[in-house]
Amino acid sequence: MTITVPAVMTQVTGSTAKSDAAKISTDFQMFLKMLTAQMKNQDPLNPIDSTDYATQLATFSGVEQQVKTNDLLATLQSTMSLTGMAQMASWVGMEARSTAKVAFDGKPITIYPTPAQEAEKTYLIAYDAGDHEVMRIQVPVSDQPLQWTGLNQDGLPVPYGTYSLHLESFAGGKKIADDKVETFSRVIEIRQGTNGPELVLASGDTALPSTIRALRPAGSP
Repeated sequence: MTITVPAVMTQVTGSTAKSDAAKISTDFQMFLKMLTAQMKNQDPLNPIDSTDYATQLATFSGVEQQVKTNDLLATLQSTMSLTGMAQMASWVGMEARSTAKVAFDGKPITIYPTPAQEAEKTYLIAYDAGDHEVMRIQVPVSDQPLQWTGLNQDGLPVPYGTYSLHLESFAGGKKIADDKVETFSRVIEIRQGTNGPELVLASGDTALPSTIRALRPAGSP
């Protein structure tokens, strides 16, 4: 079981917080020096109103608090992401159903099509890793699971590799929908992504937890 903990990210966040705190302290000292110089060099016949000083201090204090709030939110976000990863640790080794790419190794793959409601014909299309169409076969207009054996429209097997499966729906001779097809793929890792925890699948593709439609033990029919 592998759970990649973003230790580097945590260290960077902590270092950034310290850096911001030091910068605030330095800026505050500079602000006080400038404020003192402003008071010393003001026109004695037209002195600056005390409320102006209060406004300047309040403005600086507000900026300081906003920076601290941002640091706190960043820390909370990191903590919540780690908690989410820990909660999904049990997913590793299971099979997740999603529209992610699927690895074909010669064994039939169960697909879960979702034809458009008005569809009169539907076609299953397979795209290789380079997004080239390698297969297009007509399939029944149904949302029931189907077995894809890896054979193309000529009855020849497609090469072993990773494929993106799509279902095109037609009505009146026109294409009315093009949707990715769901399949099951084994979860091999949980890691921290740019949008939070993400699943790394056996196909090499990744999926967000929110896109997973179902989970089942590995090897289930």
